[in-house]
Amino acid sequence: METLTFREVTNQNFKPIIQLSDTLSDAQKKCVASNVKSLAQAYLNLEDAWPRAVYLGEEPIGFIMLHLHPDDDIPETDRPALYLWRFMIAGPHQGKGYGKAVLDMLVEKCRAEGKKTLYLSCDTDGPMPYRFYVKYGFIDTGKRDDDEQVLKIDVR
Repeated sequence: METLTFREVTNQNFKPIIQLSDTLSDAQKKCVASNVKSLAQAYLNLEDAWPRAVYLGEEPIGFIMLHLHPDDDIPETDRPALYLWRFMIAGPHQGKGYGKAVLDMLVEKCRAEGKKTLYLSCDTDGPMPYRFYVKYGFIDTGKRDDDEQVLKIDVR
């Protein structure tokens, strides 16, 4: 398997990164905001957002965005934490283990930064992405954020 890396979104890779959203099914598009919307939100939240393109070798295959300071919404016992605000793998690259590999990289990032927990929220209308996250090891907190279920994983 070629190496997966996180890279900044720049003027040079902006267009290919936003076009990755077009590779998702209509059902998937309902579960995750477009990459262009995510990047706009990152720009409006410069202190809190960590947007990154996911590369396989030299090919962009996905996008993630972390909320770096989510502690207002996180129970004291789970702090410090990171929040996976956005996560998508392009349609042609799904089902190949890249999603799990990206989560592994994020868990390692959390550990390296001394975080206790990684949080996320996801749609539960269909089996995915909820089942994917639970299979990985996330647990359902029983809480909702807007219309999404909140999950967490202990990364210690």
